[in-house]
Amino acid sequence: MDNRIYESWRQQLQQEFKQTYFLSLLDFIEREYAESTCYPQQNQIFASFNKAPFEATKVVIIGQDPYHGPNQANGLCFSVKEGIAHPPSLKNIFKEIENDLELPYPENGNLDRWARQGVLLLNATLTVRAHEPGSHQKQGWEQFTDAVIRKLSDERENVVFLLWGGFAKRKAKLINTKKHHVLSTGHPSPLSANRGYWFGNKHFSKTNSILSGLKRKPINW
Repeated sequence: MDNRIYESWRQQLQQEFKQTYFLSLLDFIEREYAESTCYPQQNQIFASFNKAPFEATKVVIIGQDPYHGPNQANGLCFSVKEGIAHPPSLKNIFKEIENDLELPYPENGNLDRWARQGVLLLNATLTVRAHEPGSHQKQGWEQFTDAVIRKLSDERENVVFLLWGGFAKRKAKLINTKKHHVLSTGHPSPLSANRGYWFGNKHFSKTNSILSGLKRKPINW
Protein backbone atom coordinates (compact mmCIF):
# COMPACT_ATOMS: atom_id res chain seq x y z
CA MET A 1 0.00 0.00 0.00
CA ASP A 2 1.17 3.50 -0.79
CA ASN A 3 1.16 4.91 2.74
CA ARG A 4 2.97 8.16 2.11
CA ILE A 5 1.52 10.72 4.47
CA TYR A 6 2.16 14.38 5.28
CA GLU A 7 5.29 14.56 7.46
CA SER A 8 3.62 16.31 10.39
CA TRP A 9 0.92 13.63 10.47
CA ARG A 10 3.55 10.88 10.15
CA GLN A 11 5.32 12.20 13.21
CA GLN A 12 2.10 12.21 15.20
CA LEU A 13 1.03 8.72 14.09
CA GLN A 14 4.37 6.94 13.85
CA GLN A 15 3.62 4.73 16.87
CA GLU A 16 0.40 3.52 15.21
CA PHE A 17 2.28 2.54 12.07
CA LYS A 18 4.41 0.16 14.18
CA GLN A 19 1.51 -1.59 15.87
CA THR A 20 0.78 -5.23 15.06
CA TYR A 21 -2.81 -4.43 14.05
CA PHE A 22 -1.61 -1.85 11.52
CA LEU A 23 0.95 -4.18 9.96
CA SER A 24 -1.79 -6.81 9.60
CA LEU A 25 -4.02 -4.16 8.06
CA LEU A 26 -1.34 -3.34 5.49
CA ASP A 27 -1.12 -7.01 4.51
CA PHE A 28 -4.91 -7.21 4.17
CA ILE A 29 -5.06 -4.09 1.98
CA GLU A 30 -2.23 -5.28 -0.26
CA ARG A 31 -4.10 -8.55 -0.89
CA GLU A 32 -7.42 -6.83 -1.45
CA TYR A 33 -6.05 -4.37 -4.01
CA ALA A 34 -4.16 -7.18 -5.77
CA GLU A 35 -7.15 -9.51 -5.97
CA SER A 36 -10.18 -7.17 -6.22
CA THR A 37 -11.20 -3.72 -7.41
CA CYS A 38 -11.02 -1.41 -4.40
CA TYR A 39 -11.49 2.29 -3.75
CA PRO A 40 -10.05 4.84 -3.53
CA GLN A 41 -6.93 4.47 -5.67
CA GLN A 42 -4.01 3.33 -3.55
CA ASN A 43 -2.24 6.67 -3.82
CA GLN A 44 -5.34 8.39 -2.40
CA ILE A 45 -5.94 6.20 0.65
CA PHE A 46 -4.35 8.79 2.93
CA ALA A 47 -5.52 11.82 0.96
CA SER A 48 -7.37 13.26 3.95
CA PHE A 49 -4.03 13.70 5.73
CA ASN A 50 -2.14 15.08 2.76
CA LYS A 51 -3.92 18.38 2.20
CA ALA A 52 -3.03 20.24 5.39
CA PRO A 53 -0.54 19.51 8.20
CA PHE A 54 -1.61 18.23 11.60
CA GLU A 55 -1.19 21.60 13.27
CA ALA A 56 -3.37 23.32 10.62
CA THR A 57 -6.43 21.10 11.19
CA LYS A 58 -9.30 23.30 12.35
CA VAL A 59 -12.38 21.19 11.58
CA VAL A 60 -13.00 17.42 11.50
CA ILE A 61 -15.87 15.76 9.62
CA ILE A 62 -16.23 12.02 10.20
CA GLY A 63 -17.66 9.65 7.59
CA GLN A 64 -17.98 5.87 7.59
CA ASP A 65 -16.83 4.17 4.34
CA PRO A 66 -15.53 5.50 1.02
CA TYR A 67 -17.97 5.49 -1.89
CA HIS A 68 -17.93 2.02 -3.46
CA GLY A 69 -18.91 2.97 -7.04
CA PRO A 70 -16.44 3.54 -9.89
CA ASN A 71 -14.65 6.90 -10.13
CA GLN A 72 -16.28 8.32 -6.98
CA ALA A 73 -14.01 7.99 -3.94
CA ASN A 74 -10.98 10.27 -3.72
CA GLY A 75 -9.87 9.66 -0.15
CA LEU A 76 -11.93 12.46 1.42
CA CYS A 77 -15.20 11.59 3.16
CA PHE A 78 -18.36 12.68 1.31
CA SER A 79 -16.20 13.99 -1.56
CA VAL A 80 -16.17 12.80 -5.18
CA LYS A 81 -13.80 13.44 -8.04
CA GLU A 82 -14.43 16.51 -10.15
CA GLY A 83 -17.00 15.90 -12.88
CA ILE A 84 -18.67 13.00 -11.06
CA ALA A 85 -22.38 13.18 -10.22
CA HIS A 86 -23.00 14.14 -6.61
CA PRO A 87 -24.23 11.26 -4.42
CA PRO A 88 -27.38 11.92 -2.35
CA SER A 89 -25.56 12.72 0.92
CA LEU A 90 -23.29 15.22 -0.78
CA LYS A 91 -26.29 16.84 -2.46
CA ASN A 92 -27.89 17.34 0.93
CA ILE A 93 -24.68 18.78 2.36
CA PHE A 94 -24.57 21.34 -0.45
CA LYS A 95 -28.29 22.12 -0.03
CA GLU A 96 -27.74 22.84 3.66
CA ILE A 97 -24.84 25.15 2.78
CA GLU A 98 -27.12 26.91 0.29
CA ASN A 99 -29.74 27.48 2.97
CA ASP A 100 -27.36 28.22 5.81
CA LEU A 101 -24.91 30.58 4.08
CA GLU A 102 -26.92 31.62 1.02
CA LEU A 103 -24.21 30.33 -1.28
CA PRO A 104 -24.90 28.90 -4.74
CA TYR A 105 -24.97 25.14 -5.15
CA PRO A 106 -21.47 24.13 -6.37
CA GLU A 107 -20.90 22.17 -9.57
CA ASN A 108 -17.71 20.56 -8.26
CA GLY A 109 -18.18 17.80 -5.67
CA ASN A 110 -14.45 17.51 -4.95
CA LEU A 111 -14.03 18.75 -1.36
CA ASP A 112 -10.29 19.14 -1.76
CA ARG A 113 -10.94 22.89 -1.43
CA TRP A 114 -12.18 22.32 2.13
CA ALA A 115 -9.32 20.00 3.05
CA ARG A 116 -6.71 22.56 2.03
CA GLN A 117 -8.27 25.02 4.48
CA GLY A 118 -7.76 22.64 7.40
CA VAL A 119 -10.91 20.48 7.25
CA LEU A 120 -9.99 16.84 7.94
CA LEU A 121 -12.48 14.74 5.95
CA LEU A 122 -11.96 11.43 7.71
CA ASN A 123 -13.70 8.17 6.92
CA ALA A 124 -13.56 5.67 9.79
CA THR A 125 -12.63 3.02 7.21
CA LEU A 126 -10.28 4.31 4.54
CA THR A 127 -10.83 1.65 1.87
CA VAL A 128 -13.62 -0.50 0.44
CA ARG A 129 -14.11 -3.24 -2.15
CA ALA A 130 -16.07 -2.15 -5.23
CA HIS A 131 -19.86 -2.43 -4.81
CA GLU A 132 -19.48 -3.95 -1.32
CA PRO A 133 -20.09 -1.30 1.34
CA GLY A 134 -18.52 -2.18 4.68
CA SER A 135 -16.26 -4.81 3.14
CA HIS A 136 -13.09 -3.43 4.77
CA GLN A 137 -14.59 -2.78 8.18
CA LYS A 138 -13.18 -4.53 11.28
CA GLN A 139 -9.77 -5.05 9.69
CA GLY A 140 -7.96 -2.36 11.69
CA TRP A 141 -8.96 0.90 10.03
CA GLU A 142 -11.35 1.82 12.86
CA GLN A 143 -8.58 1.40 15.43
CA PHE A 144 -6.30 3.60 13.37
CA THR A 145 -8.82 6.39 12.77
CA ASP A 146 -9.90 6.32 16.43
CA ALA A 147 -6.23 6.93 17.24
CA VAL A 148 -6.25 9.90 14.85
CA ILE A 149 -9.23 11.44 16.66
CA ARG A 150 -7.64 10.84 20.07
CA LYS A 151 -4.38 12.39 18.90
CA LEU A 152 -6.16 15.53 17.73
CA SER A 153 -8.11 15.66 20.97
CA ASP A 154 -5.00 15.24 23.14
CA GLU A 155 -2.48 17.34 21.24
CA ARG A 156 -4.60 20.18 19.87
CA GLU A 157 -7.11 22.71 21.23
CA ASN A 158 -10.26 24.32 19.83
CA VAL A 159 -10.81 21.94 16.92
CA VAL A 160 -14.42 21.86 15.69
CA PHE A 161 -15.72 18.28 15.34
CA LEU A 162 -18.84 17.83 13.19
CA LEU A 163 -20.56 14.54 14.05
CA TRP A 164 -23.26 13.63 11.54
CA GLY A 165 -25.38 10.58 12.28
CA GLY A 166 -25.22 7.80 14.84
CA PHE A 167 -21.94 6.32 13.66
CA ALA A 168 -20.05 9.62 13.92
CA LYS A 169 -21.72 10.52 17.23
CA ARG A 170 -20.26 7.38 18.80
CA LYS A 171 -16.83 8.97 18.27
CA ALA A 172 -17.71 11.73 20.76
CA LYS A 173 -16.27 9.63 23.59
CA LEU A 174 -12.81 10.07 22.03
CA ILE A 175 -12.99 13.88 22.17
CA ASN A 176 -12.19 16.08 25.16
CA THR A 177 -15.12 18.48 25.05
CA LYS A 178 -13.42 20.78 27.56
CA LYS A 179 -10.79 21.59 24.92
CA HIS A 180 -12.76 21.23 21.70
CA HIS A 181 -16.10 22.11 20.09
CA VAL A 182 -18.50 19.32 19.10
CA LEU A 183 -21.55 19.88 16.88
CA SER A 184 -23.89 16.91 16.34
CA THR A 185 -26.82 16.36 14.00
CA GLY A 186 -28.42 13.70 11.82
CA HIS A 187 -26.68 12.15 8.82
CA PRO A 188 -27.06 13.96 5.47
CA SER A 189 -28.31 10.79 3.76
CA PRO A 190 -31.87 11.01 2.37
CA LEU A 191 -33.08 8.46 4.95
CA SER A 192 -32.17 10.86 7.76
CA ALA A 193 -32.60 14.18 5.97
CA ASN A 194 -36.10 13.39 4.72
CA ARG A 195 -37.17 12.65 8.30
CA GLY A 196 -36.06 16.08 9.47
CA TYR A 197 -32.74 15.14 11.07
CA TRP A 198 -30.37 17.05 8.79
CA PHE A 199 -31.68 20.26 7.25
CA GLY A 200 -31.52 23.38 9.38
CA ASN A 201 -28.54 22.26 11.50
CA LYS A 202 -26.54 25.33 10.39
CA HIS A 203 -23.28 23.56 11.14
CA PHE A 204 -21.42 25.56 8.51
CA SER A 205 -22.27 29.00 9.87
CA LYS A 206 -21.86 27.75 13.45
CA THR A 207 -18.39 26.42 12.64
CA ASN A 208 -17.37 29.74 11.14
CA SER A 209 -18.75 31.62 14.14
CA ILE A 210 -16.63 29.45 16.44
CA LEU A 211 -13.51 29.97 14.32
CA SER A 212 -14.08 33.72 14.12
CA GLY A 213 -14.49 33.85 17.90
CA LEU A 214 -11.11 32.15 18.19
CA LYS A 215 -9.55 34.72 15.82
CA ARG A 216 -9.05 31.97 13.24
CA LYS A 217 -9.87 32.21 9.56
CA PRO A 218 -13.37 30.85 8.77
CA ILE A 219 -13.80 28.10 6.19
CA ASN A 220 -14.83 29.12 2.67
CA TRP A 221 -17.48 26.43 2.23
